[in-house]
Amino acid sequence: MLKSMTGFGRGEFTNEFFKLKVEIKGVNHRYSDISVKMPRHISYLEERVKKAVKEKISRGKIDIYINIDYINESAIDIKVDIALAKSYKNTLEDLTKELEIEDSIRLFNILSMPEIVKIEKKELDEDTIWQSLNVSLGDALNDILKMKSIEGKSMKEDMLSKLKDIEVMVNEIEDRTPFVVLEYKERLRERISEILDKDVEVDENRLLYEVVLFADKSNINEEVVRLKSHISQFRSIVDEDDVVGRKLDFLIQEMNREANTIGSKANDLVISRNVVTIKSEIEKIREQVQNIE
Repeated sequence: MLKSMTGFGRGEFTNEFFKLKVEIKGVNHRYSDISVKMPRHISYLEERVKKAVKEKISRGKIDIYINIDYINESAIDIKVDIALAKSYKNTLEDLTKELEIEDSIRLFNILSMPEIVKIEKKELDEDTIWQSLNVSLGDALNDILKMKSIEGKSMKEDMLSKLKDIEVMVNEIEDRTPFVVLEYKERLRERISEILDKDVEVDENRLLYEVVLFADKSNINEEVVRLKSHISQFRSIVDEDDVVGRKLDFLIQEMNREANTIGSKANDLVISRNVVTIKSEIEKIREQVQNIE
């Protein structure tokens, strides 16, 4: 199934100790680029998070945001640095004497000093945290994959519609090709007659030689066949149950290459107009392909 690289997913998990929330945002990128933003005290789980994401998403710029809120006081540890508090108290007492200030030192004054009270999150079992995180991460992944698939389906329909228009124009070019040489032969004959005396007989062998040269230079049969083959391959690839973004990117480059060659060789106004339109449609498809996983 075709998948877009753009999407968003969210997952949450709550137990008696904490509430975990995971958000995943994906945008297009040439390779796989996963970034995880999570609280420092559980950063040891970052590689496990990346591994789980890579198993589901093969390409794109993926930003993962993980937040954990503790809802049980047993998961929070408050520490007081008694030695530092005593040192602050002694220093404040010495300061009041030195400055001859009559003031009592209150507990609030000491508690407001830096590093006296530290609020820390207790280290919970790694497997316990991971099992909980894995649930919310799984929900977020399912969410983003669903969105990527929906957008991928829409992109597929749009690209196949444009591909059908391209195929129609390629068939028109193919039907037009035999007349290009015949029309060139007539134009050449008329041009010769205009330049030379009408009573002068045209050298048919020389005329045929020039026509053969033109036919050889303007022959686009191979390019048309390859372009039609690429169109057929494109239709097959978008139905593959695999990651196909890079395949389609390469194929669309080849389609553009064949269209350019047809335009440069055909030497025909009708064909050239069709080529311009074909290239425009190919470019629109290319923009879509850039966002396919």
